[in-house]
Amino acid sequence: MAVALTAFIVWRSDPSAVFSAAGQARASWLAVAVGLVAFDRALMAYRWVVLVRVLEPAERLPLRVILRVFFISTFVGTFLPVSVGGDAVRAYGLSRARVGGAASVASVLMDRLLGVVSLLIVTVAGLAVARELLRELALFAAVALVAVACAIATAAIYSERVAAAGARLLGAVPIAPARRVSAQLAGAVRAYALRHGALANVLAGSIAVQLLRIVQAYALGRSLGLVAPFWVYFAFVPIILLVMLLPITIYGLGTSQLAFAALFARADVPSSEAVALSLLFVGLGLVGNLPGAFLYATGARRTPSEATG
Repeated sequence: MAVALTAFIVWRSDPSAVFSAAGQARASWLAVAVGLVAFDRALMAYRWVVLVRVLEPAERLPLRVILRVFFISTFVGTFLPVSVGGDAVRAYGLSRARVGGAASVASVLMDRLLGVVSLLIVTVAGLAVARELLRELALFAAVALVAVACAIATAAIYSERVAAAGARLLGAVPIAPARRVSAQLAGAVRAYALRHGALANVLAGSIAVQLLRIVQAYALGRSLGLVAPFWVYFAFVPIILLVMLLPITIYGLGTSQLAFAALFARADVPSSEAVALSLLFVGLGLVGNLPGAFLYATGARRTPSEATG
């Protein structure tokens, strides 16, 4: 589906024009974008290390083990539905490093939640710059839905009343093992409620990651010679990132091309150049996953005991 949708959008935008634009990208600006994505990945890794180290079973887990799990998951997640596949691989990898399954999943859920909250914050800031987008009912409804979901998830962590309601719901699960696992996971997530400093640290890092991605897209746009000002990227890229979070294609292929073409058309960017920008943006993400590919290739056969020893 991802390949078919991408191929359709490229075809509709004139393949020769798309690949001509991408092929003429200036190397200097591409190098800037690659440097920014390296910083992006380092910040993302730091963010998850903070969350993992909050967990009692993982306080003494070697840093190299956490980083190996993180970077390998970014690589393997390239071939799985975006925002779900990599998270599952990361939770599984951490659990193999002798961290409990519930704690492992909780760290990934918190990382994802704070990532989405940070993206929502940056999206709202972007919409304040491009207020005409708020008149788009579908976009307004989507952002509002994400905001409500984030509010409910946050309340489940910090509100005793919401947590109690959640516990009652979990108690109604008919299958005993599922009920037990759900209760363990809820307890692991709730353990973050008292870690205000760590969560504020991770949220700040997450906002920085979103801003870095905007600047990455701007650098790629400059490499293509696009004349769109920075505020266009500030307004549009967070929305595109929200679209790319939808777990319906692999690595956001297809959905990202569609979103880039639709939004940048508002800034009078030709479809072929917007699609070329989207392909470079996805490609840049793949470059950021290369360290994980190296670690996977050199350590795929290591056992959990070897990894933690």
